[in-house]
Amino acid sequence: MTNPAERLVDLLDLEQIEVNIFRGRSPQESLQRVFGGQVAGQALVAAGRTVDADRPVHSLHAYFLRPGRPGVPIVYQVERVRDGRSFTTRRVTAVQEGRTIFNLTASFHLPEEAGFEHQLPPRHLVDPESLPRLADEVRDHLGGLPESMERMARRMPFDIRYVDRLRWTKDEVKGADPRSAVWMRAVGPLGDDPLVHTCAVTYASDMTLLDAVRIPIEPLWGPRGFDMASLDHAMWFHRPFRADEWFLYEQESPVATGGRGLARGRIYDREGRMLVSVVQEGLFRSLG
Repeated sequence: MTNPAERLVDLLDLEQIEVNIFRGRSPQESLQRVFGGQVAGQALVAAGRTVDADRPVHSLHAYFLRPGRPGVPIVYQVERVRDGRSFTTRRVTAVQEGRTIFNLTASFHLPEEAGFEHQLPPRHLVDPESLPRLADEVRDHLGGLPESMERMARRMPFDIRYVDRLRWTKDEVKGADPRSAVWMRAVGPLGDDPLVHTCAVTYASDMTLLDAVRIPIEPLWGPRGFDMASLDHAMWFHRPFRADEWFLYEQESPVATGGRGLARGRIYDREGRMLVSVVQEGLFRSLG
């Protein structure tokens, strides 16, 4: 059986069925809807397959329009919006069972030298190996994992380690700042195609970001009081990186109101260089 990192690479390896049309697998999972990071990552693969390799993606903007059904293939239709001297633009529509479930616009840029650089520094450059794996932290607290969570942990393509220990009670979350930070890396090698690494981080960027909205409201693990759904997602890619090497994902939620919560994140490498910026809005509805 292939490991979760190999399955992720396979998931991102779309089948081309016509010029500008690709088909992606959607694994049969015990989830109500297809994971949004999967759709975003596959859509970016489709866009990237129509662009010269010397033009890496520098930004994407996407909307989640309908929930996708697990186990049903997704077709990605690419529109070649612009091929300029420095920039290339692609629009991707994801269709499942005849309905549009997702739209993405991606821009690709021939790298240039501007003569200056600056960035905000990270806040949490601790050693990721000194932190417990997420599954181990949950397992230690609960004295074991339910079988469904064990299966999920075995399929997880990323090793996730929270910088701050998880909070388990409402008293612990009361008054907490809406901030979080995790170290992540793929659990195995992803090969040497830069597009695969970019799309893998796009996949990972949707895994924990909306947690920042929930931190002052309820514990991240255990029974949930809210149903969450991603509404839109934007990313800016600043430097090359590998998704199978450790990266730090700092996340915060500047506002939550009207049933929607905004979250933003910055991704750094171990040397503290900013790699990616992320912004996402999510829908939150009470389950009570």
